[in-house]
Amino acid sequence: SRVDISALRQHLVDMDNVTLHAEVTTLPVDNGARFDVTSADPGVTASIRAMVTAHAAAMDGANGWTMQASEIPGGAELTVTGADEDRIRGLGFFGLLAVGMHHQAHHWAIATGRNPHNP
Repeated sequence: SRVDISALRQHLVDMDNVTLHAEVTTLPVDNGARFDVTSADPGVTASIRAMVTAHAAAMDGANGWTMQASEIPGGAELTVTGADEDRIRGLGFFGLLAVGMHHQAHHWAIATGRNPHNP
């Protein structure tokens, strides 16, 4: 009764949209980087906003990094700062999305109808 495979599918679509169809501009900031993630396609823009804001909320504080997200025209911006700015900049936007061991639990929470960001 708690299974929500369509929500998991939508999340996977969002992941595909962001990784394959979004444009990312990287700007250095003190102690890190800001990533402007955008698209002219409204479907991709919706995916960007869903993924970036959720990832920032889930990962803020991990690795001693501060992650803040906000909506911008066509998408969202993600600012990541911390003591290890070379690692932040080296990983880049897509590398930062893959940091951490939360993905399996995150996907399972979605598939079983739970909020993966507030279990």
